[in-house]
This record gives sequence, structure tokens and C-alpha cells, in this order.
Amino acid sequence: MRMTLGFAGVMLLLPLCIFLWIETDKEIKTQAAFQEAVSEKVDVNNIEANETSFLLDKDGNRFAQGSSGVRLYASDEEMPQFLKDVTVYSEDQNFYDHIGFDAGAIIRAVVKNLVFTHIQQGGSTITQQLARNLYLTQDKTYNRKMTELFYANELEKKLSKDEILSAYLNIIYYSNGVYGVKGASLYYFNKDLSELSKAEMAFLAAIPNNPSKYDPINNFDEAKVRQERLLDILVLEGMLDSEEAETLKAERITIQQYENTDLYPDYAVYVEYELKQLIAQKEGYKDRLNSAKKTSVKEQIYQELDQRTTEVLGSGIYIHTALDPGLQNKTVAAVRQNLPYEGVEGAAVLIDNASREIVGISGGKDYHKYNFNRAYQATRQPGSAIKPLLVYAPYIETFQPFLSQTVNADSLCIQNYCPENYGGIEYGNVSISRAFLLSLNTPAVRLMNETGVENAFKYLNAFDFDHMQPGDQTLAAASGGFTYGMSPLEMTDAFTSFIDGNYAQTHAIRMVTDTSGNVLYEWEDKQIPIWSPQTTTKMRELLNTAAVSGTGSPAYLNKPYIGVKTGTTNDWADYWTVGLTDQYTGGVWVGHDIPENMRNIETNRPAHMIWKDMMR
Repeated sequence: MRMTLGFAGVMLLLPLCIFLWIETDKEIKTQAAFQEAVSEKVDVNNIEANETSFLLDKDGNRFAQGSSGVRLYASDEEMPQFLKDVTVYSEDQNFYDHIGFDAGAIIRAVVKNLVFTHIQQGGSTITQQLARNLYLTQDKTYNRKMTELFYANELEKKLSKDEILSAYLNIIYYSNGVYGVKGASLYYFNKDLSELSKAEMAFLAAIPNNPSKYDPINNFDEAKVRQERLLDILVLEGMLDSEEAETLKAERITIQQYENTDLYPDYAVYVEYELKQLIAQKEGYKDRLNSAKKTSVKEQIYQELDQRTTEVLGSGIYIHTALDPGLQNKTVAAVRQNLPYEGVEGAAVLIDNASREIVGISGGKDYHKYNFNRAYQATRQPGSAIKPLLVYAPYIETFQPFLSQTVNADSLCIQNYCPENYGGIEYGNVSISRAFLLSLNTPAVRLMNETGVENAFKYLNAFDFDHMQPGDQTLAAASGGFTYGMSPLEMTDAFTSFIDGNYAQTHAIRMVTDTSGNVLYEWEDKQIPIWSPQTTTKMRELLNTAAVSGTGSPAYLNKPYIGVKTGTTNDWADYWTVGLTDQYTGGVWVGHDIPENMRNIETNRPAHMIWKDMMR
């Protein structure tokens, strides 16, 4: 009987044993697969945190950040040993003994959390915090905490303790948008790590435990109390003697907060845009865009380019620019002070003739970072400001006439296109010089027609006018009739060809380097001849005449050389003044963001006044 019952019992338990064996085997395989997946995801060769990029002016001074927050990377050699020690005793006293997680700390955390209805304490080691910041979210759930243990253990297998600590110090949050101890040193003390005192190191080590509670800006006293507690711990652990600890506690901690201000937002935003163009040229995106046929393909390439630019900006680069702070301030002030009219906006660009670099930009009269930057984003009809580039220079280059040669300035019609001069006035035969000086329309159309529309546009195509369309190649373009038009930057850039007849696209960026000074990107544009010396001389004479006694005379300045061309579009919707002196080439546009008649301010010559103030 007993044997029968025993046999029956075994038979009944056998399915349960088999079930448990199968489920255990499944769990083991699941955990093994999970561990394998974690191992694959933990890439210790790409563990460096993002870094803040900086924009530098012509003298190498920082004037803007290329990304939000402060993130700076420090090598292990840069980190003082005392800083490492105090951080370990602050965050994870068993750091050098555990395998990624501290079982004792976890048990204490679980006991404490049972008192509450949600997780209050996590018992996280330095390795766990690193794993969380690199690979996981900040959610306070038990599932995330369990996953964190696997990642932490994997990091311990692949990295040494010193490497883990160094990575932690580079990635942990120090409040106020500051990540990494090197960034914290700059942000709170305006110092490099090597310049910190032991008291300052201990103060910084106090922050990561609770960045909000120990925020040095808003809760300085709390941070100071924790700093002193950490120094006491070091005494107990034999890392400091009590006398030195008291000396460090007594040392005055003075916050010298880093000013994360964009001094020249108009210029900084353009530099970020230009960086994208530079990357596109150097890494093949531009060629791919030029060869792409489908809109969907182009959109995908643009997305890739945006992502790549963000990646580069987050890698801790230095963007060296041609920004001249004095000239930038002058450019911005000229636009702001000369446009007191409600709703009327403006933009201006200033280029150095010798270097062909952009030294000043105004994106609007009250520009704020990442707003619409009219200097390079606004495309408007150029009016008569296009005539030097599309009409007169091509005509002179083709025929080499004397400037005294006459041209008919009466009304005309060519293939149903019937332009008129301002006010419908007919002037009879006038010299080329006078036609230019008065900015007459009908002579311009006649000259362009004689040159040939296609031949005239051949010269215009040499410049960086991105929004020109095939349908723009008509006689109407002689007086500024385009589908979209040109930006102030494009117009100013093209006028640099009248410096000496040569042209290379102007840039704000000189070069892009890493933190060690290695050049990552730089423009390699070479100047190409556009106008012959004879044409250049005649065009400079025409521009000078217009500045002295023509439509540009309100902008006249007493300079060794000055040349100006103005433009006004239909219904007084846009005012342009573009020209050059012996030192600079400048361009100004004035108008509403949505075109609107501005005849009521015409006599005030706002574009002239901005140009004059900017160039003086």
C-alpha cells in the first residue's frame, strides 16, 4: 500500500518537476539571451559624452555656444586624484569592491522603500548611475532598476574601475544644465580642473547626489553643508587629517558663474547654418542632393545632414569665425536705430574686402536667437540693385563701350514687355553713365537685350544665388523681376566681385577644430575671375558716380573709394542699398516680412542711412 501511494505520489509530482524544469530552462535561456543583448548594446569604445561646442570670434574669444547646456569632456589624466576620491566616498564607498551593484545598499533601499508607496531610494552605485545615463531612462520603476543591474555588471566586465569612474565624472549631472565635472568647474568657478582647490573639488562632489537640493546657485548653503560632511567622511576614512579638513571647510567658496550668453545671436545663427553647408560640401551631402531626382530622396538626405550637423555640434568642436565684435555691434545698431517704423524690418551684411569674410550680420532690428534671420533667409525682389551684376557689367564685359556712349532712355516694348522709367519719364538718348546714375529702367532693358538674356545670366549664374529659377531668364530681370529674388547676404556677396573683378563665395567660418586644435573642416574656395580689369574699372567708376551724385548719394561717405547701388521694388515694397568702400562691402535690405507699401518713409532713405552708419 505504501509503495503504491509512493508510486502514485511520484507520478503526480513528475509533471510538476518536468514543468519546473522546462520553465527554469526557459528562464535561464531568457536571461542568457538578455545578457547577450545587453553585452552587444554596451559599446565601451563609444562611451565619451557629448560636449559643448563654442563659436570663437576673429581673436579666438568665445561669443556663443553651439549647443544648449554645458558639457565638457576631461581625460582621466586631467582629473585630480582628490576629486576622484571625494566623489567615490560621496556616491559609492564600496566602489572598488563590488561587481557593479552593491547588494547591501540594495537591501537597505528596498527596506526603506517598503515604508513608502513609491520608490524613494535606489541604492545605485557609480556604475549603475553611469549605465542609467548611458543606456536607460530615469524612470523610478523596479523593472528599470533590475535592467540597470545587468548593464552595470556588463560595464564592470568591459571597463576598469578607473575607466568607469572617469566616464561617470564626464557624464553625471551637476545641476543648471551642466554635465560632467569639467563643465561644472567652468560653470561654477570659471576655472579649469587643474586650477580647483581641494575645497572646491569637494564642493562640486556634493552636487550629483541630489542636483536640485545641492544646486550651488539656488541652494548654496545646502551644498556647503554637504561639502563639509564629505570632508568629515574623508577624515573617518583616513584620507584627510582633521586639521586639513577644518582648513578646507573654512576656505571661502566663491561662485563665479559662467555666463551662457550669446553675445551676437544674428551672427551665431548664421554660423550654425554655414556649418551645415560646410559639412554638406566636405562629406558628400551636397553632391548627393545635386544628383537626387526625387523630392522624397532629397528630404531624406536633408534629414541625414541635419542629424550629422547636430552630431558634430555635440562633439565639442571650436568654430573659428571672422566675427569682428566692433563691426558686428555697429551693423546691428545701424539697423535698429534707423528703423523706428512699426512693422518695418531690415537686414544688413558686412564683408571685409581683403579677406572676403563676413565680419558683421544683422538679422533684424530686434533679433533673437533662432528667429527668422532676414540676412540670409529672406529672399526678396532686388529691384535696380541687380543692374550692376546682370545688366551693366555683362554689357561692358561683352562690348567694352566708353561710359559716355549713349543709349535710348525712352519707353519701349519687346515681345509685349513694356517697362517704364520711374514716373513714366522719357529721357531720350543718355550716356551709359547717366543711365546708371539715375537707375533708369528702359536703358537697362535695352542694354540687356543687346547683350542677350542668356549671356547676361551666364555671369549671374557664377554667384551664389540659390533661389533663381529657369523662368527668371527674361528681360524683366533687368529691373529686378524674379520669381523669388535674392537674400541680402547673396546680394552683398556678389558685389564683392567689384573689389577687383574676382569672386569666391564669402564665409563667416575660417575653420572648425577639435579641442586639441586639429582642423576638422575649412573652406577651400578659390577666387575665380568674373570681370576683366577693364570692366572692373568701369563698374567701380559707375558705382562711385552713383554714390557721389546719383541715387546712392544719401549714403555717401568721404572714403578713399565708395561705390553704391540702390533698388526700390514695385509699390515701394523693398528698399536696397548695396555697395563698397576701400575696406568693406555692405548690403542693406528694408521692408516688411509680408510685402507692404512703404512710400510714406521713402524720403527718409532708411536703407541709405543704415548703410552709411554701418560703413562709416
